[in-house]
Amino acid sequence: MGPDFPEQTRLELLADVGRPYAQVEVLGRTLAGNREFPIYSFKIGSDNPEHPTFGLFGGVHGLERVGTHVALAYLESIVAQLRWDQDLKERFKHIRLVSIPLINPGGMYLGTRCNPNGVDIMRNSPVEAMGDTQPLLAGHRISPKLPWYRGAEGREMELESKILADFVEKEMFQAQSSLALDIHSGFGFQDRLWYPYAKTKAPFPRLSEVENLKRLLDSSYPNHIYRVEPQSINYTTHGDMWDYLFDQHLAKNGVGDKVFIPWTLEIGSWLWIRKNPRQLFSALGPFNPIKVHRRRRTMRRHLPLLDFMLRAVNNYPAWKR
Repeated sequence: MGPDFPEQTRLELLADVGRPYAQVEVLGRTLAGNREFPIYSFKIGSDNPEHPTFGLFGGVHGLERVGTHVALAYLESIVAQLRWDQDLKERFKHIRLVSIPLINPGGMYLGTRCNPNGVDIMRNSPVEAMGDTQPLLAGHRISPKLPWYRGAEGREMELESKILADFVEKEMFQAQSSLALDIHSGFGFQDRLWYPYAKTKAPFPRLSEVENLKRLLDSSYPNHIYRVEPQSINYTTHGDMWDYLFDQHLAKNGVGDKVFIPWTLEIGSWLWIRKNPRQLFSALGPFNPIKVHRRRRTMRRHLPLLDFMLRAVNNYPAWKR
């Protein structure tokens, strides 16, 4: 793709080298200016959609490049290990890793949070928040010139939103056990693991499973860096895609044997700003590590979490109620 869009170049390279080990598909194409960008998906492991499935996602917001970087680093690591690790190959006969590492390539290319139509993908689903919300931040329909624009009333979801929803429903909803992790940045001094809901402070229907997973994470990695909490403890929003997808799964399956829990990794990027205040003068600075050593540290520090999610989804009797 070229030096002006290194994330897309890296993604296309992974698509080429990963094909012996992954099913690679172009789910759609988005236009940004006079350029067209494919939206890639990767599937590694079993072809049986009922097998335990871990979904990994990034790049919903174009400015938050670090999420795509972490997702790509993990996929690249898995592909590299599958070249020699027979134990890992054997494990993937019974589990699945599915991913869209860059959901909004048009927005990332243009250097905007939203997609090329000015819509915030994470405010775009037909979900209305309950109770008090913060103006603008919660999502609005005033104008695409303002951040957090949801899209016009009554319009279909944006292309990127529809691709994400269709992919998750097809690849994750049939599984007996499925966990999704969507990686974001731009909030707080600490890395957070958020679970639904974003639309309400009411208790999450799968709270028992969430608490069990947290106990497993705490006992397995007692020095982990994450604050585990519902997203709504910080703020509530309209149109959250993961609220929408969880509710769609709940409507189809109820609170039964099939479990789907979407998580958001919100990387605490304010810490980078505190250490390097000059980042505030860059559009990417509030969302991404700029210093090389901080980028490398960020790529390392989250890989244990992703491995934990992959192993947890395969060992669901340990946490399903």
